[in-house]
Amino acid sequence: MGSGDNIAIKCDRLTKRFKNVTALDDLTFEIGAGRTIGYLGPNGAGKTTTLRLLLGLIKPTSGSAQIFGLDVQKDKMNIHSQLSYVPGDNVLWPELSGMQTLELLGNLHGTTDIKFRDELIEQFNLEPNKKIKSYSKGNRQKVSLVAAFMTRPKLLILDEPTSGLDPLMELEFRNCIRQAKENGQTVLLSSHILSEVEAICDDVYMLREGKLVKSGKLEDLKHYSVVNISIVFRSEPPDISRVKGVTILATSADTIRLKFNGDFNELFRSISQADVRSFLSTEPSLEELFMSLYDK
Repeated sequence: MGSGDNIAIKCDRLTKRFKNVTALDDLTFEIGAGRTIGYLGPNGAGKTTTLRLLLGLIKPTSGSAQIFGLDVQKDKMNIHSQLSYVPGDNVLWPELSGMQTLELLGNLHGTTDIKFRDELIEQFNLEPNKKIKSYSKGNRQKVSLVAAFMTRPKLLILDEPTSGLDPLMELEFRNCIRQAKENGQTVLLSSHILSEVEAICDDVYMLREGKLVKSGKLEDLKHYSVVNISIVFRSEPPDISRVKGVTILATSADTIRLKFNGDFNELFRSISQADVRSFLSTEPSLEELFMSLYDK
């Protein structure tokens, strides 16, 4: 990946066990600075454990992790001044107002872009003078998001950050992430909303039972999943059932619908002598990719 300056997060055989349960098993990866990563997996896969280890909130059983070249256990203070963290279920001070909370969190972090903070308050339609205890879950989440973005950190670690937000505010969140990407900030987004990850992430990391099962660019990973294809012929369709990777879904007098996970050249050769009227191929969604990997 180049020099250490280009690496935002590095995990080297990071492992965490709780008594007899291995929550994270030999996790090894590097995330380049300025990338937006979708961190996926079902409940219990080890996502939140990873984030807690990166934040230095818990100690690994073995292995290590670095953020911007600094050890997450030894250099917590320095690291925390360069990142913002948004949990899925935040606990804030009930008697403080939204603005007092933002000011307190800004002072704890050390830097706040005041103009940007005020723009974010308006963007997220937050009423800053109300007390936290009067806020809904969604409004409390807005406070955490504004607090995270307003410091313009080098790294954003987000654990189910849109929990409780309505669809309109989810779109505003995506706009903030796009702006962060344009500013060269790194984003690690743990989310169960696959459409959200698909819309804003450069790369996807998939975790299963504490192990990294797939990682890479989304468009590259989609090759692991089946493609939906519909072929319409001007005459009787040929027999393509023996082509490797073909699963026939339906046939009619002139149409074949199938799922395909194989070599397209082989498929094209099998229909090259036929009179094809149309060929429609539909890319799998991230959700289909996710399910196909977990079914295996």
